[in-house]
Amino acid sequence: MQVKDVMTPRVVSVEPTATIETAARLMLARHISGIPVVTGDGTLVGMVTEGDFLRRAEIGTEGKRSGWLAFLAGSGRMAADYVHTHSRRVEEVMTRGAVTAAPGDSLESAVETMVRRRVKRLPVVEDGRLVGIVARSDILRAFARRSPVHRGAHASDEQIRAAVTAELEKHSWARNGLIRVEVEEGAVELNGTILDERQRAAARVAAENVPGVRSVADKLVWIEPMSGMVVLPPDEADAGGRKG
Repeated sequence: MQVKDVMTPRVVSVEPTATIETAARLMLARHISGIPVVTGDGTLVGMVTEGDFLRRAEIGTEGKRSGWLAFLAGSGRMAADYVHTHSRRVEEVMTRGAVTAAPGDSLESAVETMVRRRVKRLPVVEDGRLVGIVARSDILRAFARRSPVHRGAHASDEQIRAAVTAELEKHSWARNGLIRVEVEEGAVELNGTILDERQRAAARVAAENVPGVRSVADKLVWIEPMSGMVVLPPDEADAGGRKG
């Protein structure tokens, strides 16, 4: 899936010369926390977000440096802070050098960028022009559309067993062949041995996501590698606990 498949093409934006009140009202009216800043020809020059309004003189949150900190910051930094907390124009409070994506980028790479840069949205730029925006809400909608709903799917027990086994074999945590899969009338039973308790949930999730699966029974036994302690499956552990 690519960014262009999930992005919002009609983007609410403001020009650099717009007032910060205009940007704030737009954000509140559209229930969004950030707006791209674009010139008249559509060139992206920055982003203005909720964070840019946290330090403002109007509401007494501009923050004041002590004399010593002000000395260390220098007059230039203090002057820049004053502009950011008192200016009326978007271009003087916005964040320049916005992190962007291209329409043809993979959704995976866009998500990785959002996580790494800790941003909630990426303007989508093509040939220097803003053509859309991809936000966390767009990714959530993509997930909701693609999330499998297959409880009514029809598959034979052998097809289900093969699919669960194939999914397990894709992953290093289950590639040791110690997990066995049995299926009867769509009910999956996981047997065998795991060496890390976290493999239990992963194996169950792998089975649950296969079309046609009605239920998953966990019969896996955990052998703790360091101590050799055996931990029975949850339903059996309730009756007998651990074995030394």
